Amino acid sequence: MKVLEQIRARAQNNLKTIVFPEAEDLRILKAVEICQKNKYVIPVLVGNPENINKVAKENGVNIAGLQIVDPANDVNKNKYVEEYFNLRKSKGMDEATAAKTMSDPLYYAAMMVRKGLAGASVAGAVNTTGNVLRAAIQIIGVDKNYSIVSSTFLMVLPDGRAFTYGDCGVVPDPDSAQLADIAIASAETHKLLTGQDPIIALLSFSTKGSAQHPDVDKVRKAVEIAQAKRPDLLLDGELQGDAALVESVGQKKAPGSKVAGHANVLIFPDLGAGNIAYKLTERLANAVALGPLLQGLAHPANDLSRGCKAEDIVDVACICSLRSS
Repeated sequence: MKVLEQIRARAQNNLKTIVFPEAEDLRILKAVEICQKNKYVIPVLVGNPENINKVAKENGVNIAGLQIVDPANDVNKNKYVEEYFNLRKSKGMDEATAAKTMSDPLYYAAMMVRKGLAGASVAGAVNTTGNVLRAAIQIIGVDKNYSIVSSTFLMVLPDGRAFTYGDCGVVPDPDSAQLADIAIASAETHKLLTGQDPIIALLSFSTKGSAQHPDVDKVRKAVEIAQAKRPDLLLDGELQGDAALVESVGQKKAPGSKVAGHANVLIFPDLGAGNIAYKLTERLANAVALGPLLQGLAHPANDLSRGCKAEDIVDVACICSLRSS
C-alpha cells in the first residue's frame, strides 16, 4: 500500500486542521486518536462535548487535548446563523430554519471550512452522501471551474497499483458536458493523490464504434468536450474496460490509442456502472476503496462510506489535508 503510506507522510508535512462533525461515532473517535498521535492532521471535533467525551471514555479512546466545538454554545454561533440565512434566503430560508439547520454539526463544520477555520471537513460515517453533499454545496459552494460536484474513489490494489474511479457516488446520469468535467476533475485528483500522470479512459460497452447507441454517443461527445477543454490531458474513449486496462486487448480494439491498455483513471458513463465497479473491485480484488472523495467544491469536504473503518477515515483525513490550500 505504498501510495497510502505516501499520502500519510505528505499529510504530516502539510499539517492542516480538519473538522469531524460526526464526533459521537466511535470510528471517528478512533480515527482522530490515530491522527493526533501520528500528527497526520489537526483534528477538531464538532458536536456536544458531554456526549463525545462519554463515548470516548466508555470505549477507552484518548481524545485529551482535542478541541471540541459545540454548535449550541460556540462564540461564532450567531454569526454563522446570520451568514447561512443570507446565503439561503433567496431560496425561501427563514431565520428560524437557519438557526435550526446550523445547530447540526454537519452544517456547522461546513461553515467552519467556509470561514477558513478548518481546511476541510470529513463526514459520511453516519450521514448519507446526500446529506454531506447538501451541506457542502449550500455552504462551501461549487468551484467556479466546474459545472458540477462529483466524486471519485481511490482504489488501491494489493500489489500497490492505484486507480481513480469516477463518478461512483454523486451524479446518477451525467450528460456529456458533465461527464467531461468529471473526467477532468478526476484526472486532477489522481495526480494530486498518487503523483502519477493521469491516463484517462472514458468507459462504455463499446470501443471505438463497435456498438451504436445513445449512451455510446454521450461518451464520445464527452471525450470531444474534455479534449477541447484540456488538450494537455492524455484522454481517450469510448473504451471498454478490458481495452482500457489490458495492453494486448487495447492494441487490438483501439490500435493507435495512447490510453488503451494503460489507463489509471476510469470514468464511468453513469453512477450505476461506477458504483457497481468500485464495489466489485473492493470485494473481489481485495482493493482498498477510499471515498467517495468529493471534487468540484470551492473548498474540500470529503464523504465517507457508512461502512468505513477507522483506518479508512484516517486516510480520507490525510487526503483532505493534501487537497486543502
